[in-house]
Amino acid sequence: MIPTDGSELAGKAVDSGIALAKRLGAKVTVLTVSPPFRRFTTDRQSLEDAPGQYARMRKHAENILGAVAQAAQAAGVACEMVQVEHEHPYQAIIDTTESKGCDLIVMASRGRRGISAIVLGSETFKVLTHCKIPVLVHR
Repeated sequence: MIPTDGSELAGKAVDSGIALAKRLGAKVTVLTVSPPFRRFTTDRQSLEDAPGQYARMRKHAENILGAVAQAAQAAGVACEMVQVEHEHPYQAIIDTTESKGCDLIVMASRGRRGISAIVLGSETFKVLTHCKIPVLVHR
């Protein structure tokens, strides 16, 4: 399992995960997690813009996965793409890893998500502390 948010740091973990899979003759499952779509708001303009924002988020996820699919194909590594919506990315990573029967997670050392990363901890830290499956952290 290689989770990615499309950032430069995550891209390095993707490259490492694909290279490892190639050396081991393994397949990879690549995951990107988007926040769930919510239509409630008190601002009429936000409500009108929401479907467009949601479509842009979906397109962004497709672009991330498409780039990884090309990299995996170029390396000759079988690759499954998964995009899920979840309020908590770390839980989506763990749930998808378990449901897909993955035996290793390769992920970046930290996702930079503003002040919440400082207060709540990184998604990588949450995966490490809540997951029973081995995690290879790419720095």
